[in-house]
Amino acid sequence: MSKKMNRRHFVKTTVAGAAATSLAIPALANANEGKKKLRLKMQTYWGKEADGQFKTFTDNVKIATDGTIRIKRYPGSAIVPDAEMLDAVSKGTLDLCQGYAGYWPGKIDVALVEAGMPGAWTDYDQATYLFNNGLNELITESYAKMNIKYLSAVMGGPFDLLTKAPVKSITDLKKMKIRATPNVAKILQKFDIPTVFMPGSELYVGLSTGAIDGVIYGGPLEYVGMKLYEIAKYYTRLNVLSPGYVDCLLMNLDKWNALSDADKKIMELACKTHAEEMHAFIMAASFDSDYTSKFKFSELPAGESKQLRDEAKVLWEEEAKKSERTKKAVELLKAFH
Repeated sequence: MSKKMNRRHFVKTTVAGAAATSLAIPALANANEGKKKLRLKMQTYWGKEADGQFKTFTDNVKIATDGTIRIKRYPGSAIVPDAEMLDAVSKGTLDLCQGYAGYWPGKIDVALVEAGMPGAWTDYDQATYLFNNGLNELITESYAKMNIKYLSAVMGGPFDLLTKAPVKSITDLKKMKIRATPNVAKILQKFDIPTVFMPGSELYVGLSTGAIDGVIYGGPLEYVGMKLYEIAKYYTRLNVLSPGYVDCLLMNLDKWNALSDADKKIMELACKTHAEEMHAFIMAASFDSDYTSKFKFSELPAGESKQLRDEAKVLWEEEAKKSERTKKAVELLKAFH
């Protein structure tokens, strides 16, 4: 048996086995005979550094469906600006995306909770527990109102500070302009730290020209992949949230509803596998010297990290006032602490 056929057998066996408790899929190949092929466009804010992860995801879907579903993945801002992926999926300009809800807090009421509110969790297991025990349902409900199927959370890695000059305390940051997403910016502004939002594709130029002095965007993987270490080498661990961010896998709801039950199960399982593998891929860079050797590491004093976390809990209360759904989401966070 060829290598290709071996992999096809493995993927289909895995999908069928995992789905057996809820669906009867006696023979995926027979079920897909004569089936119309579906071509889907997917954009992610990730660039070339994650090509391998997304190829595995799209290949798994293709093989498990005998080629009837094929996903073409495009890197960040290839079709639409990353911050506009939500609208693009809603309208069907994109069929799928892997995005970050921190880009659209004005359109998804639970977006900032979903993306990761500072202080909400301290490790992968805690974050996964919260999503699996209430948050997923609230998030799914919110996206559905925009004609979007919420497929899965993708737990990220570190969400730390990279600057052109060393940072020893919050006081140092008051003299810098920091790129931050809305949930982080709200906290930094409480400490009189200037912030600005800028999409990932503009960070290199922003740092090069002096438009910004630092970024809070990710960890070693992202900063090396975007070559930001060429301009900014001072990496400061903030210690306010781990995983420090959560991506989302989204699909146009009309396209989702048009899938067969078997294909929906394949998509769900493929997304779950991708989410687990993506997290492992991101975290590996935090320990790999090929990445870490490019930075000078430090961390905020423990007392100042606690100040940031404490201030975040004040913002939790502000989020809770947005809607009944955000109130429930924040109550889930508070119940866990």
